Amino acid sequence: MMTEQKSTNLERQHPRGTGWITCVLMFAAVCLVFLGIATTAEAARGRISRVVIDAGHGGHDAGAKRGYVLEKHLALDVSRRLERYLERRNMRCVQTRNRDTFVPLSQRSKMANRYRDGVFVSVHFNWAYNSDGSGTETFYNKNSALASAIQTRVARKAQTTNRGTKRASFYVLRHTDIPAALVECGFISNYDDRRRCLDPRYRQKIAEAIGEGILAYSRG
Repeated sequence: MMTEQKSTNLERQHPRGTGWITCVLMFAAVCLVFLGIATTAEAARGRISRVVIDAGHGGHDAGAKRGYVLEKHLALDVSRRLERYLERRNMRCVQTRNRDTFVPLSQRSKMANRYRDGVFVSVHFNWAYNSDGSGTETFYNKNSALASAIQTRVARKAQTTNRGTKRASFYVLRHTDIPAALVECGFISNYDDRRRCLDPRYRQKIAEAIGEGILAYSRG
């Protein structure tokens, strides 16, 4: 009884002090709520834990070719450069192939589908019977967001014809459940494109541009 009366007297003597403390506590609680919301939003904003990099073709499957210029070699080189670029930025990567071996398309998709919070990017070089065809383009099947982020940066950095982002039914796009894109980095059948593709500096630019697109997509 004495304690209750003393407490009541103190509240009566210092009403403003008590109100100020209450306000501080309420403000702190609100800040914690907003901090929690921000943290949750950050986690759900499209962050990805793994990039599955798929160097097109390989082994007995050379892909597009012109003389000694083989798509499988160029694709592997760009894929390795892309992996180094992303890993320097703390993005974990896995390669469907890291040497000149043949990997079935079904195996590539299965590998990608192991990573539910990852993305899949397949690297290729183009070919056309009409040697005038040139430029870069990126394909998707289910969702265009990743492909668009990549194509925008590849076209800008490569400074070649921007052939845009297109929907396609390529096996690795149809059978990959995570966000997937297939990048065509230039036409081996076109003289100017081929000359660029054979330049390591160009392939480095392409790798960095693809990496920038992936990081932009990851940031949402």
